[in-house]
Amino acid sequence: MLKPELIQSIDRRKFIGNTGLGITALAFAPNLTLAAGITNTRKIKIGIVGGRFGAGFQFHEHPDCIVEAISDLRADRRENLMKVYNCSKSYESLEKLILDPKIDAVFIATPAPDHVRHVVMTLKAGKHVLCAVPAAMTIEECYLLRDTVQTTGLTYMMAETSYYRQNTISVRNFYNEGLFGEMFSSAAEYNHPGLETLWFEDGKPTWRHGLAPLNYPTHCTAFLISITGERLTKVSGLGWGDNSPLLKNNPYNNPYWNETAFFKTSAGKPFRVEVNWKGALKNTERCEWRGDKMSFFSSFDEGKDHTIVRVAETTGKDDAGFQHKTNVTEVYPQHNWWETDLLPEPLRHNSGHDGSHCFITHEFIDALLNNREPKINVYEALAYTTPGIIGHQSALKNGEYLDIPNFDH
Repeated sequence: MLKPELIQSIDRRKFIGNTGLGITALAFAPNLTLAAGITNTRKIKIGIVGGRFGAGFQFHEHPDCIVEAISDLRADRRENLMKVYNCSKSYESLEKLILDPKIDAVFIATPAPDHVRHVVMTLKAGKHVLCAVPAAMTIEECYLLRDTVQTTGLTYMMAETSYYRQNTISVRNFYNEGLFGEMFSSAAEYNHPGLETLWFEDGKPTWRHGLAPLNYPTHCTAFLISITGERLTKVSGLGWGDNSPLLKNNPYNNPYWNETAFFKTSAGKPFRVEVNWKGALKNTERCEWRGDKMSFFSSFDEGKDHTIVRVAETTGKDDAGFQHKTNVTEVYPQHNWWETDLLPEPLRHNSGHDGSHCFITHEFIDALLNNREPKINVYEALAYTTPGIIGHQSALKNGEYLDIPNFDH
């Protein structure tokens, strides 16, 4: 619970009144303490590596952070990073950047197949790490990542955006208040049709060429695991490919454009995940959380209103004219959590992936300043990542039901 002296009474009462949420809901929101106005004299000095995704965050705006240096293999991307973060120091490689004694932590936004190698290198150099998704590409890499974090004792966080989407924050509050009753099933989808345009650049294949959809699962798995804390224990996966020449000779030996996984959770509940790269699909990252008292259905369009269904005792008729009990459906206008004191004032603006980037920025810096585990630590990161790795293995085995290893502690 929040300490009374940390609650700014007038603003907080106004906020609660406007949102209809109680103090209990706010207690489950991310890291209110620092954001509410308490300042630190220490500044985290961070290095940023990766000039595409790495340029989409707000470390230069955080009051307790200094962007000390940037790096990318390409000169044009280094120049862009320096411009974005108002930083004059650059390095030609991660290997050089991590030798800088002034740097406390590094944000690694490099290609997915390099994540574990780069994270291990950085941790062994004595730097804390925030890394883009996914955490790893193979089960062997999962073990290496976990063991290195444990051995070094340094902070690792994965920059999963679905944890901090605005509707996910709302659903987390609803769940912790018990409004869902028992959440009996859920389903998530990440559709990114047209992704093959990123498979080649200047006539050469990129790391995305042929990437198995379920090897990029975290935008979906985080929707459930970050709400309930359940682990995914078993999976049956299936894939679809069309013998396209684009799928041939890819480094992952992946034959699929799209993959679907049917998971069993540690609570014995079903969870369906779809990751799709091709087809007549709407570009979306969304989830449906279903309970015996309330359900929440995300919009297909980012920033649009969502749908809540509540159990009711009203009587209606179905399309055949039979009377039955009907539930109540209502529109949920999405609250912009990034406008509140969940974030330091300079970060209270919209950002990438439905406002999540400012939250990721703050969570990492705040965890370091307060010497605590970040919300998406190595165990959470592997819980989001590993199910997709095994799900793809299942798809290659025509849906064979496989066990998912647990990397917790």
